[in-house]
Amino acid sequence: MEQDQEVKSENISELKGKIYLLSITGEVEGHESLGDRAKTTKYEHILPRLAMVEDDERVEGLLVLLNTVGGDVEAGLAIAEMIASLSKPSVSLVLGGGHSIGVPLAVSADYSFIVPSATMVIHPVRSNGMFIGVMQSYKNLEKTQDRITGFIEQHSRITRKRIEELMLDTSTLVKDVGTMLDGDDAVREGIIDEVGGISQALAKLYELMREKK
Repeated sequence: MEQDQEVKSENISELKGKIYLLSITGEVEGHESLGDRAKTTKYEHILPRLAMVEDDERVEGLLVLLNTVGGDVEAGLAIAEMIASLSKPSVSLVLGGGHSIGVPLAVSADYSFIVPSATMVIHPVRSNGMFIGVMQSYKNLEKTQDRITGFIEQHSRITRKRIEELMLDTSTLVKDVGTMLDGDDAVREGIIDEVGGISQALAKLYELMREKK
């Protein structure tokens, strides 16, 4: 039981000043297990902890650290919606990578940072496993992509049109469609608010917490 509790809370910990730290690393795991050898963030572990953050009066802010290759769309959007709907101030910091579904996760916070060397990859929605080649399948993928682009547009300064242009770019990635942005490019495009590291992220979170009082 103690071991199970430790696993469920390993992605989130308490910092000084009633700030909670949430780390989203590796691949965001959905309804299917990716195996013991894969570094994953399990959404069913994160959602209850975020509910606890919202309900606990002692918690004043949330810091989200991101280094993810992406993962399950439904799971990633679920976590992003939870973070975006918190009444407590939140700040995200992209370290290493914030790829694919990591983009909505990065912009879900009230304010976002990215370190200069980090990258974010924006690409169209993909489907794993069996895919039935009928019009309904393509429409469902299109709807899913609309959900993602709509969320990003709502929580950042980039427009849906520009997101779709970056998603469908054929000139950047060697074996894929999409765009890779470094820290400065992500800010320039309006996805991330500011280039900075942990000190800037914590300073901004404390500022938002003071304004909340």
